[in-house]
Amino acid sequence: MNIPQSIDGVQEMLGAQGYVCGRALGTVAYLALKLGRPLFLEGEAGTGKTEIAKTLSAALGRRLIRLQCYEGLDAATAVYEWNFAHQMIAIRTAEAAGGVDRGELGDALFTEEFLIERPLLQAMRPQPGGAPVLLIDEIDRTDEPFEAFLLEALSDYQVTIPELGTIHAPEPPIVILTSNRTREVHDALKRRCLYHWVDYPDFTREIEILRARAPEASETLSREVVAFVQALRTEDLFKKPGVAETIDWAKCLLALDVVSLSPEVIADTLGAVLKYQDDIARMQGSEAKRILDEARATLDPA
Repeated sequence: MNIPQSIDGVQEMLGAQGYVCGRALGTVAYLALKLGRPLFLEGEAGTGKTEIAKTLSAALGRRLIRLQCYEGLDAATAVYEWNFAHQMIAIRTAEAAGGVDRGELGDALFTEEFLIERPLLQAMRPQPGGAPVLLIDEIDRTDEPFEAFLLEALSDYQVTIPELGTIHAPEPPIVILTSNRTREVHDALKRRCLYHWVDYPDFTREIEILRARAPEASETLSREVVAFVQALRTEDLFKKPGVAETIDWAKCLLALDVVSLSPEVIADTLGAVLKYQDDIARMQGSEAKRILDEARATLDPA
């Protein structure tokens, strides 16, 4: 699929894949596609940052290449490594055949045949269907040296392998970086990107998301689930539930043939919406009923 030529087109494209996209996010996504700029999405976990990369990949028919960041990730691991086992087999085979020229053998061992491509190098290669979507997920988990390397790689869309030289992307990938803001990402990297803060949706948008992702849920159950989750987010919790938890919870309730929330059902299924025991313990007993009553009080007749 060709890249849409308007903000409305981007919203419609994402909506066709079940991703409900607001105007602000649709605008920045359109500009990122139009201008070929990386898109930096920051916000709480579970608000749909990773999902937009997956949705863009599916909607555009492009390959999704994901670099999952973690503490200690370095440039070499993100770009490439040499297939040591394959190299050793080649050495043993050459030695068994005899007449080995060590210089020639050394050169032969560091060729494309023995190269294992990691996400950043894969994203620089031509891909069927066009430039891939490169998802650099949770960049805030890495450290500053990796950020500096990434800044250089995304400036020129190229990486260097000492034994092979510089590899430049013939067509820049569609780059999406996400951050849960466990630490501040350096301004220099952010300046290379278009930025958007992905917040929790309001009630209306979250209902739209739930309708798209769990269409089997009745209107009554959907409204109760969203109202309850929105009320939970106002509580003093260690980890507030994201949109992903709203969807998961609704699907769990559907699997249990639940048609309406009750304190008993909430107590039985809280593990789908809250992920820390202290938070779950706080919601036991009368607390769940209090929040459910407050949530229902906010609902207009469907």
